[in-house]
Amino acid sequence: MTLPEHPPVPLSGPRFQTDPTELYRQIRREHGAVAPVVLDGDVPAWLVLGYRELHQVTSDPALFSRDSELWNQWDAIPADWPLLPMIGRKQPSILYTVGERHRERANVISSALEGVDPFVLKERAERFADELIDALCGKGTCDIIAEYAMLLPVRVLASVYGFSEEQGPGLVTALNDMINGQEGALEGQRHLAESMFALLTAKAEEPGDDVASRMLGNTAGFTVEEVAQDLMVMLAAGHQPTADWIGNSLRLMLTDDRFAASLSGGRHSVGEAMNEVLWEDTPTQNVAGRWASRDTHLGGRRIGRGDLLLLGLAAANSDPHVRADAGRLTGGNNAYLSFGHGEHRCPFPAQEVAETIARTGIEVLLDRLPDVDLVPAADLARRPSPWLRGLTALPVTYTPTPALGALG
Repeated sequence: MTLPEHPPVPLSGPRFQTDPTELYRQIRREHGAVAPVVLDGDVPAWLVLGYRELHQVTSDPALFSRDSELWNQWDAIPADWPLLPMIGRKQPSILYTVGERHRERANVISSALEGVDPFVLKERAERFADELIDALCGKGTCDIIAEYAMLLPVRVLASVYGFSEEQGPGLVTALNDMINGQEGALEGQRHLAESMFALLTAKAEEPGDDVASRMLGNTAGFTVEEVAQDLMVMLAAGHQPTADWIGNSLRLMLTDDRFAASLSGGRHSVGEAMNEVLWEDTPTQNVAGRWASRDTHLGGRRIGRGDLLLLGLAAANSDPHVRADAGRLTGGNNAYLSFGHGEHRCPFPAQEVAETIARTGIEVLLDRLPDVDLVPAADLARRPSPWLRGLTALPVTYTPTPALGALG
């Protein structure tokens, strides 16, 4: 397939915040299912937009490896490159481990998360949600993102992982700075690492009923550094996308008449709205990445050995080859790629934890603030990140109500 020549697409800029669906449509028209892009500092990469092509990449870990040491651009990457937290080198985490060692680490993580009692998880999510709403319910107006969605997931995850509740705010700031890939990214990564190693030191001395203690107690022979790296990946992957899942779902329910029933106490369409968001407004837009272990072809493109491929999850979800009628509700269709695919996809227990936190957070808010509505002419701007799609603010009004007080 011969495509007309177009310049590589910068993987940055306001188009990712305003209308990424149209942006991906334009990129697909100009470049096809696999597009040349440039990252910060004019670093070249490929963006995989096609559903079938992304499925192919994630189904062949030998050809499209997760081993970042294969990257043919490392000699051109400066030590202060802001995307290093997203595309790391020599990081002993599960993200960059391949083969049998990766499968062993995935089993350790899954086992530790499966140890989380679902009833305890939901109870904690409800309690923390109620506490957050208690702090804002009497005001009559708030920013759901800053005052609720951005605080809830990390509080729940920190609790089940073994952190104290007081450490939550600092972890939120560190994770946001790291994931956005802007100024402060490396500092955020350092704060997260220091906090994680301190947690593991404490749990080695006094284990508890938490994820960190279960991972330390596993007999598969992983080092403390490996456990710390995996917990950092789990916390980052569990917090920010879940916060954006809450925010994006509430935005949809507040702006789309198809989900208005949820705002009058109905819970059935909460799940429908959350599912629709995973198709149309998925929190994880793009993932870095995979590296070609040899020269190959993909989507009509010649991919060189060591080339970086970025997984365009949001673009693949809107691929017209699988979504011919993108305007229709997806219903119960869960063939989206929002959690990835293949052996490096988000572990199923982690998906269940994220869904429990997000759904509980939305349901508690709608129960407590049943007449919540958008501030007129609110500017629903997005964060400046090509990786994760989330709102910078979601200002709402509601009838002030009294706080319930501390629960449990």
